[in-house]
Amino acid sequence: MPIEVMSTGNVGEESAGGPAGERPWAEAGRQPSIAIIGAGMSGIAAVVKLRKAGYTDLTVYEKTDRVGGTWRENTYPGLSCDVPSRWYSFSFALTPEWTHRFSYGPEIQAYMEKVAADFRVTDVVRFNTPVARLVYEGPTWRLTTAAGEVHRYDVVVAATGILHKPAYPDIEGLSSFEGASFHSARWDHSVELAGKRVGVIGTGSTAAQIVGDITEKVGAMHVFQRTPQWMVPMPQRIYSEGWKRVLRLLPFLQRVAYRYYYEFMLRTFAAATVGNQKMQERVSRLCQKNLEENVADPALRAKLTPDYQAACKRLILCSAFYPAITRSNAHLITERIERITPRGVLTTDGTEHELDALVLATGFDPTAFILPTKVTGEQGRDLEEFWDGAPRAHRAVAVPGFPNFWMLEGPTGPVGNLSLIMISEYQVDYVISMLDKMKQDGLAAIAVREDAFTNYNAAMREALPATVWVSGGCTSWYMDKTGLPNLYPWPPRQYLRDLRDPNFSEFRLMRDVDGQRLRSAA
Repeated sequence: MPIEVMSTGNVGEESAGGPAGERPWAEAGRQPSIAIIGAGMSGIAAVVKLRKAGYTDLTVYEKTDRVGGTWRENTYPGLSCDVPSRWYSFSFALTPEWTHRFSYGPEIQAYMEKVAADFRVTDVVRFNTPVARLVYEGPTWRLTTAAGEVHRYDVVVAATGILHKPAYPDIEGLSSFEGASFHSARWDHSVELAGKRVGVIGTGSTAAQIVGDITEKVGAMHVFQRTPQWMVPMPQRIYSEGWKRVLRLLPFLQRVAYRYYYEFMLRTFAAATVGNQKMQERVSRLCQKNLEENVADPALRAKLTPDYQAACKRLILCSAFYPAITRSNAHLITERIERITPRGVLTTDGTEHELDALVLATGFDPTAFILPTKVTGEQGRDLEEFWDGAPRAHRAVAVPGFPNFWMLEGPTGPVGNLSLIMISEYQVDYVISMLDKMKQDGLAAIAVREDAFTNYNAAMREALPATVWVSGGCTSWYMDKTGLPNLYPWPPRQYLRDLRDPNFSEFRLMRDVDGQRLRSAA
């Protein structure tokens, strides 16, 4: 039986949310109790920036035993980031110690853990404590953990990220395979692949990195390709110890580098996706040149040539895939998979490709966000039912009918080839603006207006056809059941400007009445 603990999650402390009838935090002049779901990069940023803004009653719920989010869960060979390290950093924790221009997974995970330790984020994290349910009981939220503990909070911040729920392919016979089989996000390091016959299903960024890293070590590599991908070479660079010493002595140069990569990525890759035809053509030429220079066999090159525009899918930065797939032990299979057999993969041409190990590089469920946590808002509104397979949010952070509930990296956030750390920081600042507004005006709750949410998302739908994600002639994991990409269709700089200057007319500003019901503050 669930036991309700009237606390903010810190055992022994009285609940800041308080029993029914207690005055809301802003009216009472006390600290708001804030629950943060997830201890990945967004959760870390939330703790650090909320504390700096004066909001210190924080509890982070993390489903596993470590911080890090996607960098904790993904440990596959070749894992790297496609955003430069100097920009893929917290603005409040720039470091001269990066070893590569584009960092590899273990180094990023170590960086996340170090920042969390340095800023004492882990002091407020409840590890191995997944959240099962959130219910709005105006103006507070009732949070229930998977273990049945119940806590009450004034504010909930969902920092669960975008890609955390692995997507498994719906292929007949998948469970019948007798060799080792695992998803790329659940890499089984106990399986020795050297000299073995390995199959990889998928050709996205993850698959490209895996194939590029392990093909020379395995006996045979079988890549099952449904759709070829455009790739640009990764301009990797190893940073020397001398350069690190310079950055230690002149730390302002770290800020200069952060700004440089920010401007570079926005003017190039980001611009190519949202209507800049000149830049899109430049990226396309770069991709075509990369393919032609690295794949000499015309038949293989034809199989690897997409029939859609570059950047229509997430653009892959990888220099290792083409050299790997052209090795004598590599086999690119473009026939469709009919089924998985105990011995391998049977394709529609009748060939059974015998394997010792099968890697499912099939990505994640891009519609999950905070789900499968059950979230119930005003008047019993269920978040999963409201989204209905097509998640949308207002400015990627708010959903109508869910007061005092904020998302970091929520639906329709800028995603393609940008630093999600920077986006998260801007979103945390936006949430802080909301909390400051509540404190200033003595508000009990804030929720985005239904009409503001509807108008914002309608405008995005109208703008999406001008983006390469729609006009480029492809389907991708960006698409949801509406057939449209779940992405921001305008230049990212516009999004950042809007977050810096919140429009409170887009929100319902509510006051408490006798601790029982809420009314508009307007």
